[in-house]
Amino acid sequence: MASPNLSEIVTTTLRNRSGKAADNITNNNALLARLKKKGSIMPVSGGRTIVQELEYAQNGTYQRYAGYQVLNIQPSDVFTAAEFDWKQAAVAVTWNGLEIDVQNTGKEQIIDLLEGRIKNAEKTFANNLNYDLFSNGTADGGLQIGGLQSLIADAPTTGVVGGIDRSQWAFWRNVKYSGVTDGGGAVSSTNIQQYMNNLWLLTKRQSDTVDLIIADNTYFQLYWQSLQSIQRITSNKQGEAGYMDLQYMGADVVPDGGVGAACPASHMYFLNTDYIKYRPSSKRNMVPLETVGSINQDASVRLIVWAGNLTLSNAQLQGVLIA
Repeated sequence: MASPNLSEIVTTTLRNRSGKAADNITNNNALLARLKKKGSIMPVSGGRTIVQELEYAQNGTYQRYAGYQVLNIQPSDVFTAAEFDWKQAAVAVTWNGLEIDVQNTGKEQIIDLLEGRIKNAEKTFANNLNYDLFSNGTADGGLQIGGLQSLIADAPTTGVVGGIDRSQWAFWRNVKYSGVTDGGGAVSSTNIQQYMNNLWLLTKRQSDTVDLIIADNTYFQLYWQSLQSIQRITSNKQGEAGYMDLQYMGADVVPDGGVGAACPASHMYFLNTDYIKYRPSSKRNMVPLETVGSINQDASVRLIVWAGNLTLSNAQLQGVLIA
């Protein structure tokens, strides 16, 4: 039988780390770090779906007139909402009686054992959530987060995002720029800046423009190489997220590369993060559930759970550069 004080130790240890775990996830992902800085991490208290309001049209009553000319006062339907399904994820922290009562006796030793496993669970959560944030949302039968490949698609004229059919509604389509199809040649260090210029112009609306560009290693290196002849200096604004960034038209350009890279190959995402929101559940944002003991094993388990999704409120100001 497990130590009498184990439940309290487990509860205290997990609860003390749950907030830190959520912070670690946001601080170690370039997109989430930017959303956190902008106040775009917006927990949701509940509901059947995650509802994201959006403006899909301009007010249709604007008109030029003279004197006593009759003005158009008809109501304009300019607002709608996208609905994103809840997505869930969990990691289990387990232990058995031998580990607790024999091999790790004493409060400090038990805490050391739990800390190690909880830290591993946090890293597992962070790595997999980062992967999901770049996903198309189809893994595990659609249980995955609808990540950047879904929100900012390579084929933006097809598919349903947030309950809105992109084949029917042009306002809900992001911009896609293909080096071969739209630019006339494969992306290289000699043409990547021109392609980026073209895409940047297509995603700009007055002063409303891209502020974060995330690329896979290949496209980041091509852009980096295109700058080295003029000795471009990097900054460390994303240093807290483990990235060094370059600059492009005021936007940070960061790589999602190395071990565990999640950005799809030969992709560069142009993000206007004012319209991207990270919406975790306020009740299940890396929260530990109650400890459960097995009925036929000398073992116990406690789940760390998360629920939420990534949402979008304006697709036309987002873009992706592909091969």
